[in-house]
Amino acid sequence: MAFWSVREELSQFNRLRRSYYELFRDELDQFMLDYALIQSYQQFAERKLPYPFIEKRELKPRARIPGIEYECQKTFLVIFVEDVIPAIHKKYIRFFDVNRPTKTNLLESKALPLPEKFDRTHKYLDSVHFYDFMNVLLPVDYALLIQRDPSSHVSNRYSLTHYHVRIDWPIADAAEDLAQNLRYISKDLYEKGDKYAELVQRKLFEYYGMPFMIGGRRTAAMVAAQYLKRIPCIATVYAGSSESRALFRISERGVSKAALMRFTNDEIRQMAENQKMPLRSFRKNYVVADKGRDNVCIFQASYAYTAHSRPPEDNKLREINPDVNWLTVGAEHLLPKPGVKKYPPINLNLIYT
Repeated sequence: MAFWSVREELSQFNRLRRSYYELFRDELDQFMLDYALIQSYQQFAERKLPYPFIEKRELKPRARIPGIEYECQKTFLVIFVEDVIPAIHKKYIRFFDVNRPTKTNLLESKALPLPEKFDRTHKYLDSVHFYDFMNVLLPVDYALLIQRDPSSHVSNRYSLTHYHVRIDWPIADAAEDLAQNLRYISKDLYEKGDKYAELVQRKLFEYYGMPFMIGGRRTAAMVAAQYLKRIPCIATVYAGSSESRALFRISERGVSKAALMRFTNDEIRQMAENQKMPLRSFRKNYVVADKGRDNVCIFQASYAYTAHSRPPEDNKLREINPDVNWLTVGAEHLLPKPGVKKYPPINLNLIYT
């Protein structure tokens, strides 16, 4: 059973809120793709460094990602909630008055280059300066929190309510919560012994498409996504790390990864022909960088949950089989460049070819 209500179960008021949320999320998706991938690529180019393109094997479920950190790769963590996180959750999602994006708080953070024409309305998603404001705050450690602003006189107005937000829920608690929901344990993480508890925690990482033993923002994103299931609304978590070179997106639809990949001129020509699209139009709308023989595009893999990572139909307790996959590749797409509105994602089977 879903922890959030589908559209047909919502009141007319909350359906309108869901519509606003999804419209804003569509725009935020585009911004995050540009920030995470294209701006990172540009930073490598400015320093005349070769870009470390992701390999196809790194997009497979349970894949191991090389543990190399790249300074030019942008890192971030953004949490976008459909409603408001109640104050009772501040114990684990750490947002307080001291990290509200007020002018006073921002001036005290000397690491932040506050815009000269700063205005408190910049924090609202419907502000024309919102994404400029995001660019200022994204390099800050920890997470940015975007949610409905209950103090606003405008219904369903969203704003960046907090920065420097820490996720302090233990990984063991997140694993226990997931395993209870999937009926692999009844009450306690260690009820079947230490080895089983370690296996449950490994499967938590697999459930969110993360390699085991990673740290930093990706782990925080995973834990935040699991914790936010306590709130009866949808939420979206975006994360980028210097190791993965990818944009992780976790929502009610599941997990996806977007990354830059290279394609030859012949491959680009073939894709354009398959779409019955002029080559010039294809390059204009899908190729983010042209490097002679190589064309850089955005590829996205979306993952689906197997029967082992969904609650059993009979709701009976069961044992974890460590050898079976909890994720499978659900969809593969070549994405249009951020900001392109006319052209859709293109189905492209790539990972297992």
